[in-house]
Amino acid sequence: MTNISCSVVNCVISTSKELKDGYDLPVYGLDNGSFYNIHVPALVCIFLSLISAVSVIIYSFYNQHISTFFEWTRCERFAVYMAICDGLFNISHFADHLHIVLTKSLPTPKGLCAFYGFLLAEFITAQNLLVSNVAINVFVLTFFRKKINFGFRDYRLLGVIFLLPALGLTVVAALGQLGPNGSFCYFDGVTGQIANIIFTTILLCFILISNIILYVMSLVRIYKETQAIKKTLGKSYKSLEASHRAAKTMSLFVTAFLVQWWAMAISEKYTNRTVTISKNTEMWNEVFREHQNLSPHCNGNLEWDLSMEEKWGSA
Repeated sequence: MTNISCSVVNCVISTSKELKDGYDLPVYGLDNGSFYNIHVPALVCIFLSLISAVSVIIYSFYNQHISTFFEWTRCERFAVYMAICDGLFNISHFADHLHIVLTKSLPTPKGLCAFYGFLLAEFITAQNLLVSNVAINVFVLTFFRKKINFGFRDYRLLGVIFLLPALGLTVVAALGQLGPNGSFCYFDGVTGQIANIIFTTILLCFILISNIILYVMSLVRIYKETQAIKKTLGKSYKSLEASHRAAKTMSLFVTAFLVQWWAMAISEKYTNRTVTISKNTEMWNEVFREHQNLSPHCNGNLEWDLSMEEKWGSA
């Protein structure tokens, strides 16, 4: 549709297509030849990450029996939970990218793409919440010498990290906010902006910042206590040393999380800003044409009014 709007100051002509959902977005990379440069490295990295996750799970259960899993240390169980989240995330994301590479189009039907997006968001959020629980556990262990009660067979922890995201994403899916974003299936690039901001930008940034704060406070406390009792002997020291060792080990999960996800939080912040700008294209078009001094008497041929240009230039 072509809209012509003329006034004393400017004349705006804009051609726009109404975007109904993510399927109206072009497949990213096809128009500039970077399609395979995007998806092939993604598939390779995802596959290597999947191998790492599977290796962690195999190694963990190779050394200890599965029947005693809930008797393992928390660090050992956390490692398995993290690997499971990573593995399931990688499987769903690999299938998504592979589908796009083979068809050179976004996955259809929409329900399939929404399913890919649901799994991707579920296990990303689950991992985020898991690491937050680890950071809180480290903080409580370091400052209060206590362990958070995760319930029988970790049902409280598992309920928080898996059930809560699933419930939230079920609502998001019912509202039609899961779908293609032009690159892969996640939150719909057109209808899923609100969900994307909530789950990715707000939630992930909050988790990153809070984890950094808890992480730094815990490490500072450990360092100060270690320096203060370095020469102390006895059971109290041994007990404190054990707490420090457990806290340091669990802190590795927080460090790994920060390394893995900081870029996503930052990129989504700028992506959302770009989307906001692109949704206001007509406003930018109007500002641009106003500064170009387009003739207010244009008739669709976009003729320049030289007298107006001279007038604005002399002003």
